[in-house]
Amino acid sequence: EKQKPEIFQQNIFFLKAIHLLDLCFLNNVCSPQRDYVILAIRTPPREEQNESNKNYHPTSADVDEEWVTAHASQLSRMLPGGLLVLGVFIIAAPELAKDIQNALRKLVFSVEKSVVKKRLWKFTEEEVSDRVALHVCSATKKILCRTYDIQDPKSSPKPADWKYQSGLSAFWLSLECTINVNIHIPLSATSASYELEKNTRNGLTRWAKQIEEGVFLINGQAKEDDAELLEGQKKSSRGNIQHFNVKVLTQLSQSSGHRSTATVQVCSGSINLKGAVKCRAYIHNNKPKIKDAIQALKRDIINTLSDRCEILFEDLLINEAPDKKNSEREYHALPHRVFASIAGSNVMLCDYKFGDETAGEIQESFFEMLDQVVHGEAIHIAEEINTGKYSI
Repeated sequence: EKQKPEIFQQNIFFLKAIHLLDLCFLNNVCSPQRDYVILAIRTPPREEQNESNKNYHPTSADVDEEWVTAHASQLSRMLPGGLLVLGVFIIAAPELAKDIQNALRKLVFSVEKSVVKKRLWKFTEEEVSDRVALHVCSATKKILCRTYDIQDPKSSPKPADWKYQSGLSAFWLSLECTINVNIHIPLSATSASYELEKNTRNGLTRWAKQIEEGVFLINGQAKEDDAELLEGQKKSSRGNIQHFNVKVLTQLSQSSGHRSTATVQVCSGSINLKGAVKCRAYIHNNKPKIKDAIQALKRDIINTLSDRCEILFEDLLINEAPDKKNSEREYHALPHRVFASIAGSNVMLCDYKFGDETAGEIQESFFEMLDQVVHGEAIHIAEEINTGKYSI
């Protein structure tokens, strides 16, 4: 009996801030207000947080907003198209219930702001902008679920139903494609500083517009946006995700309806992004529309290249001197994508690795970010090591 209070304290010692992954679909006819949560992920504790503080009684002030939002940003990189960080939940003692609601509200908006900060695409007006705030009482296990409209900073909480469903992702659909990238980004000689990251982002923004305006062939066919994805398709066997191969066609130049003018620019250098990247998106199987499936894949295409460049810049910042100047051309291999099967779901999440990283380091990264053990056989390397190059 002496052990029971100690175990209880361990369970509630840190207020658990956990992000919910959402299969976000846009079928406004069938279920316009429904979100599917496939995974709850605990934010890892900081290194300085350890069990030496067992006798400490937590309060809502112990929620580390900066740490939670940083984890949300890292986690969003691991999500293929169709998946989003849907919200936050906290496991806390009943005496903290009142304060926790204020903390949850603040976290919901902070997490969303952090996740969308560097995103190169925007939500459509038809998409539901509600995010979830979930409070689980550590004593009674009672769940209080509320949503906030993240488009309205003054949004009031709205009650929401929380229901459990088994085999949720058993019949979801997967779309996959390989994108050949060849992006040339000039660096202006008049720039005050050699802002590689800013220039890269500007170039990626122009490229993202090309992807948005591209033509997507699903299993070799171009279909109307409002057509059903599963039209004419055979049903897959239970437990197997049905896959669709997609080819993306982008315009080399503007259409004849647009006036184009040449621009002469004095440059101090250029950035070239070249390679082939693997992209993947998931969508529900409840009469999904072509436009929803394509939209999910478009977002994954844009996200994965943008994320790789961001990861590369972070790595260069850590491992190279910031004032390094070199007139010679530099080549950097962008990190390549690996997917991993997650327990309890048919959906695969992803991570990025550089060529010198080992399988053990990949597993460690998945465990740190997802709070799940991912075995070596569950990891699938989607690309060869040098499929993406960043040259300056």
